Amino acid sequence: MNTNKDLLIIFTRNPVLGKVKRRLAAKIGDPAALRLYEFLLKHTHEVTKDLTCDKIVFYSEEIVQEDIWDNGIFQKKRQEGNDLGERMKNAFSEGFADGYTNVVIIGSDLFDLQKEDLKKAFSGLNKFDYVVGPAQDGGYYLLGMKSLNSKLFRNKSWGSDAVLQQTLQ
Repeated sequence: MNTNKDLLIIFTRNPVLGKVKRRLAAKIGDPAALRLYEFLLKHTHEVTKDLTCDKIVFYSEEIVQEDIWDNGIFQKKRQEGNDLGERMKNAFSEGFADGYTNVVIIGSDLFDLQKEDLKKAFSGLNKFDYVVGPAQDGGYYLLGMKSLNSKLFRNKSWGSDAVLQQTLQ
């Protein structure tokens, strides 16, 4: 059982050539897309490492022990599920099962993410059951909950510009 009530879940893809930023890679090439993704990982690490909440990095494929996510700061787990919605639902479910009362999830490649965004999200969960950080592409970069609502993860067009609207319905 944890002693902290706040949990930050960070979803990441393993940084492998040809497997990250695929739409962008089609325009700039796989090596440049991988370099950009690694830069964004470092940014997310810097923004999150000193937050007072507990933090878990969920890897897309395999857990890497020796990487930028320091084992003393970040717990590490593997994403489980058939699609993004199921993987996020399962991660939230684990967090609540472990006794956390405020759980926030983000991706790991958010250039505009600031520490203050995450502090506001956790603060918002003291007043509201849900918090959402809308993204310019029609999705969201952050989702927070006080208890698991599995419906939020069903029947979504993941990766489309309709995800935020579908989630808010």
